[in-house]
Amino acid sequence: MKLHADKPDALSVTAYGEGWIAVNGQRHTGSLVLNASGTLRAWGVDRFESLSVADFDNLVADGAPPPELVLFGSGRRLRFVHPALIQGLMDRRIGVETMDTAAACRTYNILAGEGRRVIAALLIEAGESA
Repeated sequence: MKLHADKPDALSVTAYGEGWIAVNGQRHTGSLVLNASGTLRAWGVDRFESLSVADFDNLVADGAPPPELVLFGSGRRLRFVHPALIQGLMDRRIGVETMDTAAACRTYNILAGEGRRVIAALLIEAGESA
């Protein structure tokens, strides 16, 4: 039987802790957008209360093929955004799952490892743990 590694070229969350996330061993202290296609970028959001429609619409505005799913990591605790903020994603038939940031990190690793088209929008609020 031949064994193959699960999607070795995908970025993965290698650790997380109070106020930080490590992606492929590199530590980040601000909110991130992590795409299983191999892109990582800062997400200019530092407070749950400041999230906007544009913050979610910009998750898929980079010209890459659209994801099947967006995982929204809402910070230290589970908080749901108003449905109007994610309406643009739903109109594009992109699934959105909300969970705390630590759970979103773990779920992203599983889905990216399976080769799924997934984006993780991970909120790290100033002064709050991941």
